[in-house]
Amino acid sequence: MADNKRRLVFSYNAPVTLTFALVSLIVLIIGHFTGGASTRLLFEVYRSKISFFAVLRLFGHVLGHSSFEHYAGNMMLFLLLGPILENRYGSGTFLEAICITAVVSGLVAVIFFPGVALLGASGVVFMMIVLVSAVDLKRGEIPITMILIIVIYLGSEIWNMVTVKDNVSQLTHIVGGLCGALIGGLLSGASKNRG
Repeated sequence: MADNKRRLVFSYNAPVTLTFALVSLIVLIIGHFTGGASTRLLFEVYRSKISFFAVLRLFGHVLGHSSFEHYAGNMMLFLLLGPILENRYGSGTFLEAICITAVVSGLVAVIFFPGVALLGASGVVFMMIVLVSAVDLKRGEIPITMILIIVIYLGSEIWNMVTVKDNVSQLTHIVGGLCGALIGGLLSGASKNRG
């Protein structure tokens, strides 16, 4: 008699998304046990002399978080949107989008806010929010959902930038959203050229 029971297995369905979330959690835990020293050295971006660590921080600051609440707030959206983007564009392209957004937002922070350290994945999350809304870009068509997301999210960040003293976070969110729009446009154009 055949066994009709199906076994449930766990699937590492979105490797970049899951690895990013796991590494960020490990970075947070190590940062806790080092009193923040490891985070300051590798996972915060701030103006400093050009060095190996400075370059590493341009990429690594998106993995660092100041608290579990900061981490959880970013990872909820990251884990929701990441699998969609990995499925649509592939893991390699999604990782490239994360790296581009990390470097651009890190450079903006270093250039315009020299006395402030920046860390966290919120710029990447904003890139993902805009990029996921651009999934349905087609020749001659712009999804209204994409326009609404850009207006609501980026508009609220611009408003917060004017009314809140902490301009670094809002600027990072805006930069992330702009990266998402640019990357979405480039990916859409590349798929049209192939099609």
